[in-house]
Amino acid sequence: MEHLPPTERLSTHEVENQPEFPDDIDLWCDDPALSRHAAAAGADTARLAAFGLEAGRAAWREAARNANRCPPELHLFDRGGRRLDEVRFHPDYHRLMALGIGHGYAALPWTPEGAEGGHATHAGLVWMMTRLEPGVCCPMTMSYAAVPALGAADAETADLWRARLVSASYDPRVLPVADKSGATMGMAMTEKQGGSDVRRNTTRAERDGTAWRLTGHKWFCSAPMSDGFLTLAQTDGGLTCFLVPRWLPDGTRNAIRLLRLKDKLGDRANASAEIEYERAFALQLGDTGAGVRTIIRMVHHTRLDTAIAPAAIMSAALGEAVIWASGRYAFQRRLIDQPLMARVLAEIALEVEGAAALGFGVARAFDGSDEADRAMARIGVALAKYLNNRRCTAVVHEAMEVMGGMGYVEDTPMPLLFRQAPLNGIWEGAGNVICLDILRTLSREPAAMDALSDIFAETAGASARLDRAVAEFRATWPRLPAEIDARLFAERLASILAAAFLVRAGQAEIADAYVRTRLPADRGLSIGTATGVDPHPILKALVPAAAF
Repeated sequence: MEHLPPTERLSTHEVENQPEFPDDIDLWCDDPALSRHAAAAGADTARLAAFGLEAGRAAWREAARNANRCPPELHLFDRGGRRLDEVRFHPDYHRLMALGIGHGYAALPWTPEGAEGGHATHAGLVWMMTRLEPGVCCPMTMSYAAVPALGAADAETADLWRARLVSASYDPRVLPVADKSGATMGMAMTEKQGGSDVRRNTTRAERDGTAWRLTGHKWFCSAPMSDGFLTLAQTDGGLTCFLVPRWLPDGTRNAIRLLRLKDKLGDRANASAEIEYERAFALQLGDTGAGVRTIIRMVHHTRLDTAIAPAAIMSAALGEAVIWASGRYAFQRRLIDQPLMARVLAEIALEVEGAAALGFGVARAFDGSDEADRAMARIGVALAKYLNNRRCTAVVHEAMEVMGGMGYVEDTPMPLLFRQAPLNGIWEGAGNVICLDILRTLSREPAAMDALSDIFAETAGASARLDRAVAEFRATWPRLPAEIDARLFAERLASILAAAFLVRAGQAEIADAYVRTRLPADRGLSIGTATGVDPHPILKALVPAAAF
């Protein structure tokens, strides 16, 4: 709405040398890395442009601040002591969910509209929603990723849930899924004793006619107000995947007990809970004992979003830093005109560009239909998730320093971005898990290495530095590395792949600069990439003896 400008002439001083931050912004047109690489990946640019114009309005950014500053509340019982096991959110959280779902965030790739470029368009929506309010992305990402996992369900279950997951209607009502116009799906895998080693899960499943009853504890359950959860439990035949509905067809509540909400560093608009199943009703998905193979269909797609989101966070941080540096003067010059600041901003921009090229290059593979595309999607999503999240926190920190003290206060988005930066590196497999997955994929699937070789062959000759980097990589690792070098291997391979995707997007000169600055000769850019040093004497000398 129209409003009067703030007062600049105060009783003690006049406010000056403070950049103007715009009210309404265009999340599509004002973000060249997004628009460039989404287009190169075959996304529906008209749809993304329309969404960027709408979601960039100041009213939506205010709603995002409300959702983040007014965290969800746990309501275990009603006033009479009857169990609710509900989480309640600020109204603007629901408005943001309706915005994303209404524009196809969760559904588009699975609908006729998304038959071409659907995953790339989805990635663009993830990017812009992450910039707007990253906390609401979690339930929408899981809902998007659950659809392929439903292929393992019986026809009746798959039809019921799929129709509501691909709906453009956000329906937060506490009702059985059959009575709702739309639904969301969560995930509950992690247990205290196992973490990423889900085969150690102890939750038990017992037969109850054609269904099952689950009993056990889950250490992390994100979006606990989802209409259903994919979860793993032990049967006599081994670890099996189940769909646990939040609300039962007879109008009663399933025996999913919320114990407490996690007090998290970031992602504050979204609830994450510890839960217990007390003989909770569940439906089997996939074969008995094939739980990991079944649920990995969901994990594969959530990983795409965890590769795109850090790129969006870095882009948002760069945008704030550029506005500040171009509108702030020091020592008679704008900050952005000073050589050292220009170099810092240029290198941040290179990080964003490489992350965007890598993320959308992988999204393009998700949209492909042949085996080479599927192989690239499998290996590429792990590489993109690893590299983009390794760089995100460092890049946001550098952008925060550009703004000085202003970057450290909640009046700007920088603290939110900094708190959010580590999340996607942890979700769906932290760094070491992803690196081991990369080695496992390359060792078991020759098509994955062939897909990488194909993109390097396609882009050969466009950048001399990229060609040398590919040759040096192959000479350094004629075969897969030992586990201890997995991080350096993954970082180098992912960086080279990012540069190749830059070339494919028509940015050969940027790819050349990216290789020159982001691929140091003697070691990697992140922790865990030093070579030629035995870590064990260092650990024994520098950490408490009790650790050994």
